[in-house]
Amino acid sequence: MGDPGITPLSPSHTQQNDTDQVPSGQSFVVVVAIDFGTTSSGYAYAFTKEPECIHTMRRWEGGDPGVSNQKTPTTILLTPDRKFHSFGYAARDFYHDLDPSESKHWLYLEKFKMKLHTTANLSIDTDLHAANGKRVKALDIFAYALAFFKEQALKELSDQTGGDFDNNDVRWVITVPAIWKMPAKQFMREAAYKSALVSRENPEQLIIALEPEAASIYCRKLRLHQMLHAFITLTRTFSLWELWSELEEGDRYVVVDCGGGTVDLTVHQIRLPEGHLKELYKASGGPYGSLGIDYEFEKLLCKIFGQDFIDQFKIKRPAAWVDLMIAFESRKRAAAPDRTNPLNINLPFSFIDYYKKFRGHSVEHALRKSNVDFVKWSSQGMLRMSPDAMNSLFKPTIDHIIQHLRELFEKPEVSDIKFLFLVGGFAESPLLQQAVQNMLQGRSRIIIPHDVGLTILKGAVLFGLDPSIIKVRRSPLTYGVGVLNRFVEGKHPPEKLLVKDGTRWCTDVFDTFIAADQSVALGEMVKRSYTPAKPSQQVIVIHVYCSEKENVGFISEPGVRKCGTLRLDVTGTESTAPRREIQTLMQFGDTEIRAMAVDVSTGRTVKSSIDFLSH
Repeated sequence: MGDPGITPLSPSHTQQNDTDQVPSGQSFVVVVAIDFGTTSSGYAYAFTKEPECIHTMRRWEGGDPGVSNQKTPTTILLTPDRKFHSFGYAARDFYHDLDPSESKHWLYLEKFKMKLHTTANLSIDTDLHAANGKRVKALDIFAYALAFFKEQALKELSDQTGGDFDNNDVRWVITVPAIWKMPAKQFMREAAYKSALVSRENPEQLIIALEPEAASIYCRKLRLHQMLHAFITLTRTFSLWELWSELEEGDRYVVVDCGGGTVDLTVHQIRLPEGHLKELYKASGGPYGSLGIDYEFEKLLCKIFGQDFIDQFKIKRPAAWVDLMIAFESRKRAAAPDRTNPLNINLPFSFIDYYKKFRGHSVEHALRKSNVDFVKWSSQGMLRMSPDAMNSLFKPTIDHIIQHLRELFEKPEVSDIKFLFLVGGFAESPLLQQAVQNMLQGRSRIIIPHDVGLTILKGAVLFGLDPSIIKVRRSPLTYGVGVLNRFVEGKHPPEKLLVKDGTRWCTDVFDTFIAADQSVALGEMVKRSYTPAKPSQQVIVIHVYCSEKENVGFISEPGVRKCGTLRLDVTGTESTAPRREIQTLMQFGDTEIRAMAVDVSTGRTVKSSIDFLSH
């Protein structure tokens, strides 16, 4: 039987906006935001004395010709004995230059962030697979990556200030997709502790920010007179006067954050006088980032050369596979709606050579036999793709995004949208821009920031400088505690009946603190009062539960899981009150949730952070 420990004291449903309860934290000298992306990553920073001046990290070593490298690929290389070797372009280039006989012993990982979104029961022990098929702990890889960014940023800050920069003076911000579930957000925090970015003793030093919120903050900050210089604006032409007529109180806008792995949609409303943002609609989206195009390309290769060959090639020649995907990436960026000439993709020599050994005939022969008539062989060792062929690789991913936008625009909360901000690396795609434009048919104006890939980073720095800018969020889950209620015939199921000292109780009752999709102010405290069901109880245990459903009756319902426990030891303390009052408080509105219990008669307090990673 569930939780026989506590029963509600009525009246218990109190809610308060304790803004003074929000930890203001220490004062930091600098805010450093890390955008840990699926395909590329980077950091930016601002000194608290000069909040207007946001610095993006120095140019990265390496980089691809024709691709701006203010971010570096999210790739990591470990030595054969599993020690960190390098990150980003450095990892990619070193791995590429290894002899094939050596490279199969090194552990190379890329695009691993999606694992946090796609793993159903994510835990501290979740594994990742390196390019050579070997397994590594995901937490180690994320911690290595964060340690790399910490070292890079502190080195740059030390160079700027002319002395050793102390990590305690930095407030760190890490961005995550808004549609990530709570375990994935907590996983990022655990990785930050493991990397010594911040310590468990000082959790306020790290803020987990939501990517589209960060983008929204940045977009809002750009006054419309700056937009003349800073934005490419799609759809109809408009007069200068319209540009001056800034966003006003109550205006609604959508931020569509199109990254490598996920697409996030958030609807915000401006609240004056301070220009705070209110989230109107719970963040939605899905795994529809530009990675989907890579998967389609891989499927095409499997169709031409056979799944068995591609699987073997990836394991036997991992560095050459990486080369092939880099070649595809640069051509992918050249895809456009009005393109007429074909796109050539270099096939690595080892692909052509290995295929001949594997099949006994040439790559050219495979292409002729494959019935894929829009991909041809060029005598210079290239795959020639017609523009239609390339566009068809984009289609499934773009269709998903457009379908999602259509559903969003049908919701009543999403009427009268003034602007649609298209941000994230994938937003640079002319094919995606055109599809969004066609879907909107002039209903709202599409705005694409110039440095579209850095929008989130810059917004995350602004959020770190002033975390109170986001005033209202939507709760992604329903939270509550397990209690005993007096048993009511006809209302409660008979199997939940528990008779204790002559009193009839209903067990497993879910007492809701906050429901999914309910608005919560930042730092809002929800308070409930309970009393031990048995006055002589010495240890009071309160279990906190959560569910994706809005209405939950019992903790035993499917989809309800325990996510925290508060243990209050009251041994040796007497209460003069006829019924001992135990107050339970939950603080919401931040990306993380804190819970505490207070024994009112003695003031004894216990705290718990909600744990989503243990099963």
